[in-house]
Amino acid sequence: MADIEKDILRGGQFLVKEIDCEDIFTPEDFNEEQLMMKEAVTEFVDREIWPKKPQFEKKDYALTEDVMRKAGELGFLGISVPEEYGGMGMGFVSTMLVCDYISGATGSFSTAFGAHTGIGTMPITLYGTEEQKKKYVPKLASGEWFGSYCLTEPSAGSDANSGKTKAILSEDGKSYKITGQKMWISNAGFCSLMIVFARIEDDKYITGFIVEYDPNNPNGITLGEEEHKLGIRASSTRQVFFNDTVVPAENMLSTRGNGFKIAMNALNVGRIKLAAACLDAQRRTISESVKYANERIQFKTPISSFGAIRQKIAEMATNCWVGESASYRAAKNIEDRIEIRKSEGKDTHQEAELKGVEEYAIECSILKVAVSEHTQKCTDEGIQIFGGMGFSEETPIESAWRDARIARIYEGTNEINRMLSIGMLIKKAMRGHVDVLTPAMAVKDELMGIPSFDTPDYSELFSEEKSIIKNLKKLFLMVSGAALEKYGEKMESQQQLMLAASDILIQIYLAESAILRAEKLAKKEGEDKVKEQIAMAKLNLFHAIDVIETAGKHSIISFSSGDEQRMMLMGLKRYIKYVNMPNIIELRNIIANKVISENKYCF
Repeated sequence: MADIEKDILRGGQFLVKEIDCEDIFTPEDFNEEQLMMKEAVTEFVDREIWPKKPQFEKKDYALTEDVMRKAGELGFLGISVPEEYGGMGMGFVSTMLVCDYISGATGSFSTAFGAHTGIGTMPITLYGTEEQKKKYVPKLASGEWFGSYCLTEPSAGSDANSGKTKAILSEDGKSYKITGQKMWISNAGFCSLMIVFARIEDDKYITGFIVEYDPNNPNGITLGEEEHKLGIRASSTRQVFFNDTVVPAENMLSTRGNGFKIAMNALNVGRIKLAAACLDAQRRTISESVKYANERIQFKTPISSFGAIRQKIAEMATNCWVGESASYRAAKNIEDRIEIRKSEGKDTHQEAELKGVEEYAIECSILKVAVSEHTQKCTDEGIQIFGGMGFSEETPIESAWRDARIARIYEGTNEINRMLSIGMLIKKAMRGHVDVLTPAMAVKDELMGIPSFDTPDYSELFSEEKSIIKNLKKLFLMVSGAALEKYGEKMESQQQLMLAASDILIQIYLAESAILRAEKLAKKEGEDKVKEQIAMAKLNLFHAIDVIETAGKHSIISFSSGDEQRMMLMGLKRYIKYVNMPNIIELRNIIANKVISENKYCF
C-alpha cells in the first residue's frame, strides 16, 4: 500500500506533476475477474436489451422494470454494495466497468440502472445507519426494490439547496411530515424507495430522508403522469408530490442539514459513472456506423472507402478511446485512494469511499463533460454516415442521438461542471492540496526570460508529445494565474473565463491520459502492434491544441492589455508549438483502416 501511496496523485495534481505511464491504470490492465464480468454484462445486454430497442423506444416502461429485475437477479445491481448488505463488494474500477458495458444499448435502461445503483442506493450505503443499511440495501441490491432520488424541484435545479419541500417534526418527535413537489424523478413509476431532500424549519441546508413508497398505501405521495421526453423514452420520469407524507424520524439520512453534502457527493460519483455509461454507447454507435458504411454502395464502391467517411470513423473511434483512457485512469486513482484510507484504519468503509471519490471531484467533472460531449458528437456523425436512413426510427442511430442529449444535462449541466472543475481547483490550491502558485510563478519567470533556440531531440516515441503536454500545463497556469491575480475572489463571477479555463483543463487531462495509455501499450506490445492507438493519441493531442489555443487566446485578449497581453500571447504561441507537425490525414487513415477492416470498434 505504501507503493500505491507514493505513486498516486491527489485530485487535480495532474496539472502540476509529470506522470509515468507505468503509474496509470488502463483497460488493458483489467484482471481476469473484471474481464469475466465484462463478458457477462455484454452477453446480458446483447440478449436482453439490444434486440428490444424498438420496444424501449415505444415507451415500454414495464420492459425497463423487467430487465432491471433480471439485472438484479444476476447481481449487476449490487456490484458496489458491500457483501454484508447483499452485494458483491467489488472495487471502484469494477463498478465503472459494469456501468460502462451495461449502458450502451439504450439510454432508457442506462438511466434506470444509473439512478437505482447510484443515487438511489448509494446514499444509504454511504450515509445510512447500520439499521438503515440492513433494512433497505439488500432489497435494493437484489432488485426486489428499486430506488429513486428526489432532489430537483421546479425552482431548484442547478441550485439544489434552494428547494422548498418542507419536513415538519411531529409533537412527539417520532416522525416528520414531508410536503412539497419534486420533478424529473427517474424510476418514479416503479420505485419502492425514494431518497427525498427537504428543509426542516429555516435550516440553511436541506436534509435527506429515506421514504418508502407503496402505491397501494401511498401515504400522501402522488405521482404525475410519465413525462414525454426527447430521448430515454422508456425511462420512467415523473413528478412526485408529497402531501403530509409521514416518515419515521429514524429514516433521516445522516444528520440534520447534511442533505446538501449528501447530494453533492452523490453527484461526484454520478458524474464519473455517467462518463462510463457513455462509453459503450459510442462503441456500439461506431460499430453500427462502420457496418453500414461497409455495406452501403454508392458510385459502385462502399462508402467506407471515401475519405469523408473515413475521417468521421477515425475521429469517432479516437474520441471513444481517449474518453475510455481518462475514465479508467481516474477510476483506479479513486479505488487506490479508497484502499489507502481503509488501510490507514482512520475511516470506515463508507468514509473511505466518500473521501476517495471527493478527492477526485475535479476529474469527475472533467470526465462528465468530455465524454458526454464525445457521445453526442459520435451519435451525430453516426446519423450522418447513415445519411437519410440515420434519420429514420428503423435504425438504432436515431434513438442513440436522442438518448445522448440528456447526458449533457443531468448530474449537473456541462456548464455547471466546467465551472465546478475550476472552482474546485482554486479551492484545492487555497488549501494547499495542489500547489499551483509555485509552478505558476515559475512560468511567469520563464516568460520573462530568453527562450532557448536549441532544437530538442524528439527521437523517442511521444517525447515531443509529452513535452507539449508539459507546456500546455504551463499555458493553463499562465492564463488562469493571470486571471486569478486580476479578479481574485471575484473570479467565480467571470463565468466565460472559467468556461475557457475548464476547456484547457479538460483537454490536458484527456490528452495526457491518451498519450500515457498508448505509451504503456507500446512498451508492452511493441510500437508496430499498437500503431492505431499511437495514432489516436497523436490525433487527439493535435485537436486538443486547437481547442486550447482558441480558449487561451480568447481569455488573454479579454482580461489583459498592453505588454502583459503581448507577453502572454507570445507565451501561448510558444507553449503550443510543434517541432514535428503530425500528418493528420495519415493518422486518420491508420485508425480508419483498422476499424473498417474489423467492421466494428475494435480497441
